[in-house]
Amino acid sequence: MMPRFAANLSMMFTEWAFLDRFKAARDNRFDAVEFLFPYDHPPEAVGKALKDNKLTQALFNCPPGDWANGERGLAVFPERRAEFEASIGKALLYADATGVKRLHLMAGIARPGDPVAKAAYESAILFACDRAALKSLDIVIEPINSRNVPGFFLNNFDVAAEIVTRLARPNLKLQFDIYHRQIIHGDVIRGLEAMMPIIGHVQTASVPERNEPGTGELDDARIFATLDRLGYTGFVGCEYNPKGRTVDGLGWLKAMRGKA
Repeated sequence: MMPRFAANLSMMFTEWAFLDRFKAARDNRFDAVEFLFPYDHPPEAVGKALKDNKLTQALFNCPPGDWANGERGLAVFPERRAEFEASIGKALLYADATGVKRLHLMAGIARPGDPVAKAAYESAILFACDRAALKSLDIVIEPINSRNVPGFFLNNFDVAAEIVTRLARPNLKLQFDIYHRQIIHGDVIRGLEAMMPIIGHVQTASVPERNEPGTGELDDARIFATLDRLGYTGFVGCEYNPKGRTVDGLGWLKAMRGKA
């Protein structure tokens, strides 16, 4: 066995235009994809690219606000609640077009522990979960390390797990990014073992450079074997920056397939 890998088209296959990356992923034997955001393209065009290439959409993010100017989510801002609620409606339109089963809700930039941001964030999570539940979709929340995104509100896996457990929405899950976990806490395998019951999506990249699995400080093959041992049946998003041409860096995946 081996996990089901999804190519992240925001970071991989960038040698092609976005809508052409779907075919590139299929040509390289991926059967699922994810990406950060689809919103620069009509939902029908994204859906067609998936269908034409017989790909499953594993995940994408809800609109983050003004990404180009450093925004990384709207959920922590009570004064922007109307904008946030509209962004969830937009994400659900793309969910309909792509058939995705889970959406990542980014928190935003705010001081961790700030009570106003915390209340707004948790209220926003509940709103998103309730809207997503009407379409049988999951919402996932992801801790992100402060080195890559300084000031990100959700930067601790234990805090994220506590939120998921306390809010107790059946469609609220943890997004466990191996790269972020290693930078924030380390102890990746123990973290997976402890949090597997609430994990809804996994992502991977080498540490510390965020390149292909197998090129950093972690034993990525052992981690993937742990996912199998724990019975994880979801996707593992390949959210890494290829060192060179994407196709040239896929030796790790060919090796994994050879062992399967």
